[in-house]
Amino acid sequence: MTTIKFGTDGWRAIIAQEYTTDNVARVAFATAAWIKSKGDNHTAVVGYDCRFGGELFTEVTISVLVAQGIKVYTSDGFVSTPMVSLSSLTHNAYTGIVITASHNPPSYNGFKIKAHYGGPAVQAEIDAVEALIPESHSFEHIPFDTLKNHAMVELIDMEQEYIDHVYANFDIEGIKNSGIKLGYDAMYGAGQNVVRRLFPDATLLNAEYNPSFMGQAPEPIARNLKPFAELIANSDIDCGLATDGDADRIGLFNAKGEFVDSHHIILLLIRYLVEHKGVKGAVYNSFSCTSKIKNLCDHYGIDNHVTKIGFKYICKEMIENESLLGGEESGGIAVSTHIPERDGIWMGLIIWEYMAKTGKSLDELIQEIYDLIGSFAMERYDLRMPEEQKVAIIDKCKVAGYTQFGSYGVTGTETVDGYKFILSDDSWVMIRPSGTEPLLRVYAQAATPADTIAILDATKNTILA
Repeated sequence: MTTIKFGTDGWRAIIAQEYTTDNVARVAFATAAWIKSKGDNHTAVVGYDCRFGGELFTEVTISVLVAQGIKVYTSDGFVSTPMVSLSSLTHNAYTGIVITASHNPPSYNGFKIKAHYGGPAVQAEIDAVEALIPESHSFEHIPFDTLKNHAMVELIDMEQEYIDHVYANFDIEGIKNSGIKLGYDAMYGAGQNVVRRLFPDATLLNAEYNPSFMGQAPEPIARNLKPFAELIANSDIDCGLATDGDADRIGLFNAKGEFVDSHHIILLLIRYLVEHKGVKGAVYNSFSCTSKIKNLCDHYGIDNHVTKIGFKYICKEMIENESLLGGEESGGIAVSTHIPERDGIWMGLIIWEYMAKTGKSLDELIQEIYDLIGSFAMERYDLRMPEEQKVAIIDKCKVAGYTQFGSYGVTGTETVDGYKFILSDDSWVMIRPSGTEPLLRVYAQAATPADTIAILDATKNTILA
């Protein structure tokens, strides 16, 4: 029997190894049992993104759900995670299920569970589903063409529902008429149709169906987006947006083809929402985000709270408290004017509207942030290593075994989630194992990009010595 555990954002596994129809059926059965244990609303929205086998694993999931008496809302074709979350709220479904492995390599698929409020299920609910997973489960596999006509299945258009929601909340015509030249890299992911429909004149890259993602993990970080950066640098594109496989994470580029990380995006969003939209509430960000967020929150007199890593922790705070924004270092950001869910396209639309309304470039808007709180840089290394080596490094962190990284002395430590070593007032390095991949992640903040690389190199050399 395969032991199935949910990580920081759902269950993920390698297709045909642990991610099989049998194991998906086990998780679907547990999800159905959990739904039925929570009251009378026995409904779920189910969708899949562009990954290999998405329709097959969705057929299995729906087959099990309807056999257990769960009414299912679903779409014909791939959708993004934010679409499933939005439709869960729109149709008052108890849960949303997305067959996706988000930004993981193409060999992976996964199973995300969403809640009725349009965001990730909180940890206690995920634990409850895990506890209900049976050792085995037999199921009748019903093809999708048959499922569409099943009495317990209702076909909806999640993509259209999402686009209608966009038009209700953004000045799309204002963005189109602003003269801003837009670019979008879909990374072969589920955001491709929406952006094509909203902005038919935008320059699109990797906006076709290709479940292999050309061998590249669809994670919108700088090293994965070099062709897009080159395209922007050699064109008249003013701002480039990229989203991951299920379109809930954002990557951003200025007119020179330079990557703008999520730390800067979070700061831009805070400023626009506070100064231009008059939105109030606290900001919640994960432990790996820049400490400059607190500086900007202090400037506006709003609260800033740091959470463990995993958007489900941010979501819990956003649904329980008055919030402005919740954001992660990894490009997952939500705003209170939408749903409590990461949404790469939605965040890109806010940035594009910000540029259109002010008539300013992305660089000019970022400089205004620097004028308020000072400039900074962030960077991250992902180190693949044997599990025993990763455990040994984390164990050494636990016993305060690192007091120096090269020439950088440690002046303090923080342990909200992982191990953050303070090096100076504005610089730090953080070590944390990935919750979804066999990686050790090392993060750094410093005054300049060169300084962050120097800190990361010194840390890497120390922990691997």
